[in-house]
Amino acid sequence: MTTSKSGETSQNKSQLQSGERIQKVLSRAGLGSRREIERWITEGKIRINEKPSKLGDRIVPGDQVKVNGRRVDLDKFSEQAPRVLIYYKPTGEVVTRRDPEGRPVIFTQLPKLAVGRWITVGRLDINTQGLLLVTNHGELAHRLMHPSTEIIREYAVRVFGKVTNEIIERLKSGVDLEDGMAHFDSITFAGGEGINTWYKVTVTEGRNRLIRRLWESQELVVNRLMRVRYGPVYLPEKLKARLFYELNDKELQVLFDHVSLKQQNRVDLNKKSTRSKVRPRS
Repeated sequence: MTTSKSGETSQNKSQLQSGERIQKVLSRAGLGSRREIERWITEGKIRINEKPSKLGDRIVPGDQVKVNGRRVDLDKFSEQAPRVLIYYKPTGEVVTRRDPEGRPVIFTQLPKLAVGRWITVGRLDINTQGLLLVTNHGELAHRLMHPSTEIIREYAVRVFGKVTNEIIERLKSGVDLEDGMAHFDSITFAGGEGINTWYKVTVTEGRNRLIRRLWESQELVVNRLMRVRYGPVYLPEKLKARLFYELNDKELQVLFDHVSLKQQNRVDLNKKSTRSKVRPRS
């Protein structure tokens, strides 16, 4: 590998010349998830050097980027450190920025960002409570949600009805839902008597209302549902509804490593936390 007088390798030069995909750069800056930015591109909302961008376009240093007619200062965005919040979403709140029905939204409970915006890692429906990850790092959000990563989601579920061993085996082996086969990776009894019982279940996909639909396929009713884990991140035991906990730098590193993503703008990794539960990938 050759090196120029300035110490820059030919490989680095090549990367600078070819640039990075526009959706990757903007998502990393926290302007939105990759999926959102790709939609903006198809809707003509993003321009590069005054020309409409296309999916797959790359940008290099010096390019001018506009989103919805407003210029994006990429240097300013690149200076922000990655942040991740654990938000305890209560039932009754919706995971959207604005709700036409006037229902409370989760974003009003989060701290303001100087640049970029908060991106949710997946969603929880209005009747589901518990752990919701929120970040200003679009690429991290993208990897945490991408099906190929197969991130484990764990839920505590209260089920109304008689749950037999045969039902549990069916739910673990697979059920044909309207959008294809689905199953629980694990089901563990967690307490209760009679026809109201608690279970801990895990899945590795984020289909809409998947937990409820699996139980309902067996003519059972879910009357309480709480997400307690997303990948290596657990809902802190002492965290109350409508409050959040921000991951420290060691915990951030665990999360970045979990999805094989290099953490940029890393700061002090010697901070300690006793409030959240973040466990290394097994």
